[in-house]
Amino acid sequence: MTSRPGPSRIRFGYWTPIFGGWLRNVEDEATPSSFSHLAEIARAAEDGGFDLTLVPELNLNDIKGPNAPALDAWSVVAALAAVTRSLELLVAIRPGFHNPALTAKQASTIDEISGGRLTLNVVSAWWEEEARQYGGVFTAHDDRYARSIEFVDVLRGLWTETPFSYSGAHYTLDGTVLEPKPSVVPRVYAGGESEAGRDAIARFADAYLTHGGTVEELQRKVQDLRDRRERAGNPAFAAFGMAGYAIVRGTEAEAEEELARITDVRGSAEGYASYQDFVSKSQLDTEVDLRDYSVSNRGLRPGFVGTPDQVAERFIRFADAGVSTFLLQFSPHLPELARFAEEVIPRVRRLEDARSG
Repeated sequence: MTSRPGPSRIRFGYWTPIFGGWLRNVEDEATPSSFSHLAEIARAAEDGGFDLTLVPELNLNDIKGPNAPALDAWSVVAALAAVTRSLELLVAIRPGFHNPALTAKQASTIDEISGGRLTLNVVSAWWEEEARQYGGVFTAHDDRYARSIEFVDVLRGLWTETPFSYSGAHYTLDGTVLEPKPSVVPRVYAGGESEAGRDAIARFADAYLTHGGTVEELQRKVQDLRDRRERAGNPAFAAFGMAGYAIVRGTEAEAEEELARITDVRGSAEGYASYQDFVSKSQLDTEVDLRDYSVSNRGLRPGFVGTPDQVAERFIRFADAGVSTFLLQFSPHLPELARFAEEVIPRVRRLEDARSG
């Protein structure tokens, strides 16, 4: 077993709401799918002390239903690169929908626009219907991770070598030239819970991301991935990150009232079919119930619900378990992100300073 290092300083991130929000049981979250609104959120996040944003990639909307709007992740991240100054821009990429050489070129260009702030979240995909509609490659579960390994090999090769050649089961390049190269090789994040997924991620990713879980679940998961990483002969992961949904109110009763409102599950919700598809096509290590379904990415499971002091202390517990990066969702996104920035982030920083001092 590997030894456990001390907690890293917490990094706060948020999911860019390209789907119009994160709640499957609330139709209108006052979070329009427009770039002007996303830019407003990004500026508020930078001013409020957030470190990064994750821009998810789905061509269909799995939150509000497949007939609802969903903005393109790579167009959004390129635009955000031009209107932000400090946020790390973590954009999702599904290898089955992209040519790796063209992706490497796009990433190098966005790196130049952003001044070296682009990073990638490699997602091996789960939504078969989306792949059917958009012509994506959707093969057996384990093969999707094998494709991801090659995809990242090609990206890194093109970012560091000229010319670059590659011959694999999924991709072949011969003497490819990519210029300009990124100012720094972008960090690669990835998440997965199956045996094949965790083993693959231990091989190709720089950092590990996971859906929301309890402190105890994350302790076990972090240690498991550290062990797999060591067995793969790679250096330690640069970070462990987790998704979460935050509800911050002046009293615990007010927070619980909001929680009850957003988890009022209705089986006819438009997003329910994609939720069923996600559960059936993924190999999850945690059973998902309808309460989890109410919010994207098992966001309620970490328990970021309560007063500012309660929520701040919860983050410290996860940091002690080895999680240093948090990718948060809010609703309505802009005012709740601003509330979190004002009331929670400073409390977390004070707790961190008190512990380190």
